Amino acid sequence: MAVITVSRQYGSLGNVVVNMVAQRLGYRVAMRDLINQAALRAGSPVVALAVIDELHLLGISPTSEEYQAYIRAVQTVIEELAAEGNVILAGRGGQAVLRNRPGVLHVKMIAPLEIRVQRLAERHHIALQAARAQARASDRERRLYLKRFYDLDWNDPLLYDLVINTARLTPEAACDLICIAVQQHVSRFKG
Repeated sequence: MAVITVSRQYGSLGNVVVNMVAQRLGYRVAMRDLINQAALRAGSPVVALAVIDELHLLGISPTSEEYQAYIRAVQTVIEELAAEGNVILAGRGGQAVLRNRPGVLHVKMIAPLEIRVQRLAERHHIALQAARAQARASDRERRLYLKRFYDLDWNDPLLYDLVINTARLTPEAACDLICIAVQQHVSRFKG
């Protein structure tokens, strides 16, 4: 019953790899559904919208109390999913919430900015300048999320067991590495 947390830079192909790993291992994936569950528990869907809105296009500004209730709900959902096992938790600070829990593999998916920009521009059919702005805004929001709610540095390599640069590895190779790491990680905590 393994748990994998995956933090990913926007445009790093992290979602592609997460879905490949989930399919290969038969794990569930918790991404936006985690946000929705937490928002419902916190009684504040407006916070979920604000958190999803990394580019601040909606102009939503939840109160501090709404954010704190949301974060407590996110932590509860993450802990419950981890207790069930065989799950990949993508984003929402899973590496922070579960950092001291044995048997959890923490992965970060990265790629150089210009490669991510090119991927985003091609995928979304947008100009490179717009893709660059989106990638930087996403990086900033993810960094601020971990700092604001957990006082951790998103770029600290010690938060992760495995950091994968998808500029150098195909999604298939990244999937292979994660699956091997999971097997090693699970067997380490069984004995």
